[in-house]
Amino acid sequence: MIRIENASKSFQKAATRKQPAARVDVLDQINIDIKENEFVTIVGPSGCGKTTLLRAIAGLTGLDFGEIKVAGELVTGPSPDRAMVFQTFALMPWASVLRNVAFGLELRGVDKSEREEIARGLIVKVGLKGFENSLPSELSGGMKQRVGLARALAVNPKILLMDEPFGGLDEQTKRLMQEELLRLWELERKTVVFVTHSLDEAILLADRCVLMSARPGRVSEILDIPFGRPRTRDVERDLTYVDIKQKIWEHLRASQIEELTLQSEGNVD
Repeated sequence: MIRIENASKSFQKAATRKQPAARVDVLDQINIDIKENEFVTIVGPSGCGKTTLLRAIAGLTGLDFGEIKVAGELVTGPSPDRAMVFQTFALMPWASVLRNVAFGLELRGVDKSEREEIARGLIVKVGLKGFENSLPSELSGGMKQRVGLARALAVNPKILLMDEPFGGLDEQTKRLMQEELLRLWELERKTVVFVTHSLDEAILLADRCVLMSARPGRVSEILDIPFGRPRTRDVERDLTYVDIKQKIWEHLRASQIEELTLQSEGNVD
């Protein structure tokens, strides 16, 4: 479904009064194959290029080297087959829940009655029935994120690209949204690539978890998550779950220590 081959990316860091302009390597030779209907999480230390990789899959950021293909087609820009869900809700504050969910379909010229029918069905699926006419200012953070998720699903993409979508939520709401996403995934069976800093989230949701190194981001390891579907939080009590969580933490800890060591030696800005 998604093939990432030797993906590399750098950015130009602007000059300051104290330092000249410099190139910052963000991604280095990333190779990942993601199967259709697979749920893959990506974990790594801050600054390792997780979001850059997600944006490259979406076609929002170009690569310096390598390529990304979706269903055999080279990614050269955004596509209706790929939808992104961000941590920030990015809802239109003046528009109702119904209008926000239907907005992508409106942009594509779908007839009003058809797009509202689709939107209403998704509003029910994400648990917001009765809030169709509410404005974003009248919703909680978790409800806003449900609207964002419904909006992404409304255009019926083959691939959902999710960039820490629950990162700004309180712990209780975050756990509820994780369970909601598991339920929706069972219904929709989209291919999902999900960036997170949460160890529990990375394991609970995924079929496989990609561990990335400190900047420049490389694939350190890809872990199979051996729990069946449908999946519930019961897996959190499984000893295998505990072992996987410890392994991810040890990887993140080692990466962070390496990054701090390089900074202290003056090798990293």
